[in-house]
Amino acid sequence: MTQADQTLVIRSQSGDRAAFEQIVGQTARLVYSKLALDTGDRHRAEDLTQEVYLIAWRSIRELAKPEALRAWLLAIAASVLADDVRRMGRKKRSYPRLAAEYLDTAADPSAADPAQSAQKADDRERVLDALRGLPESYRQALSLRYLAGADYETIARQLALSNGSLRGLLHRGLDLLRKRMTEEIE
Repeated sequence: MTQADQTLVIRSQSGDRAAFEQIVGQTARLVYSKLALDTGDRHRAEDLTQEVYLIAWRSIRELAKPEALRAWLLAIAASVLADDVRRMGRKKRSYPRLAAEYLDTAADPSAADPAQSAQKADDRERVLDALRGLPESYRQALSLRYLAGADYETIARQLALSNGSLRGLLHRGLDLLRKRMTEEIE
């Protein structure tokens, strides 16, 4: 974390919203990619990312070490995800589905073939499972690049890597992912 980033944290701790917005701009892809990988659902990950930053804004004064910002945000994200999973479990057990919810899940005649849609969803879940099984350094870089759509400069800044190191990490991570996917198919 750079001195400028630490300064943003300190300014945020004193109530500076603009500084916090800069922090959000610099770290949102990291948090989102982590949540998108963990949930497998981009829309849910977006909602949870917003919740992470609401909590972070309310409790930024509690962050003792400004250099630990990214780890702190990822810890909040893990907590928010755990809370969401518990909430979803309670909601499914305690409330019957409304008729409108059933209508939302009905097949759309203009949509793609249901078999193709199911195959696509299955393929996506297999890739996400394989990605989840990679070592953390590969998983973070690949998630930022392919789930969050971050460019190389953003990823390098988020993970504190040089451009060359990042390219090597992405290359090795993709090779490992391909290998695992090929093994699974065979």
